[in-house]
Amino acid sequence: MINDRKAAIIGCGFVGAASAFALMESGMFSEMALVDSNREKAEGEALDISHGLPFAKPMKIYAGDYADLADAQLIVVTAGANQKPGETRLDLVKKNVAIFRSVIPQITFYNRDAILLIVANPVDILTYAAVKISGLPASRVFGSGTVLDTARLKSLLGEHLKVDSRSVHTFIIGEHGDSEFPAWSCTNVSGVPLWDFCEMRGHHEHEQAMEELAESVKNSAYQIIEKKGATYYGIAMSVRRICEAIVRDEKSILPVSSMQTGEYGITDVALSMPVIVGRDGIEGRVPLRLSDEEVEKLKKSAETLKGIIGEI
Repeated sequence: MINDRKAAIIGCGFVGAASAFALMESGMFSEMALVDSNREKAEGEALDISHGLPFAKPMKIYAGDYADLADAQLIVVTAGANQKPGETRLDLVKKNVAIFRSVIPQITFYNRDAILLIVANPVDILTYAAVKISGLPASRVFGSGTVLDTARLKSLLGEHLKVDSRSVHTFIIGEHGDSEFPAWSCTNVSGVPLWDFCEMRGHHEHEQAMEELAESVKNSAYQIIEKKGATYYGIAMSVRRICEAIVRDEKSILPVSSMQTGEYGITDVALSMPVIVGRDGIEGRVPLRLSDEEVEKLKKSAETLKGIIGEI
């Protein structure tokens, strides 16, 4: 029987450990299993986090193996090779698909009822691989996608317009990577179209400013990797946000990476578009009124990913 308050994390590197900490802090779960090919690493992370439990909510956190996944409601997969400085997310693909060919069958051997949240990069390719390898419904296998990229864009737009970023409504869509782009035609600030709000705040060179913001979002991960070697806090908070939507059945609209089924003529590829996320995983899709130019960018992003899929 599935335990609604149990999560598991596969992979205890920077992202896995930070995600485990973020989920512990959230108080959503009463049990969390950490699984890693390096058992001692998982044990160390579990011990380190558990020592802070007197300052948080009660939780059983421990290093486990794949058998411990049997009753988990949520399984977060961060296992994979690290992205190195100068390496794109897509450079990782062959190494990490090989890892998934080992990891995913072990997960599904013990649990075919959980939701799989894929976080390892390149997340779109690995989400596609996880769906195909697992044989699970695509509604229950999806990736963190551009949830973090969208948060970065909201943050930068908030700074640019000098407003609370939570009042900015926008999405980064497509690949979580170099071909991603903002859906500017759907962007607004508390219902006011973006360009109108920009002019209200004294900004008139829209295209140049928005292009610079989009490039900044796209290059954020590379800049962080260059400066500190890896990104993990931001994505850990994104994992927490997605898990909240599932555990609390929030029906939140989030741009996770999911299999496309014909929208805009795109099929058989996973990429980020806004969907309704709740207890059953992806519960519905949210159509965006994209411009013709944006539709072409989305199709190009899909073709980029399909090209990589074809190689593997």
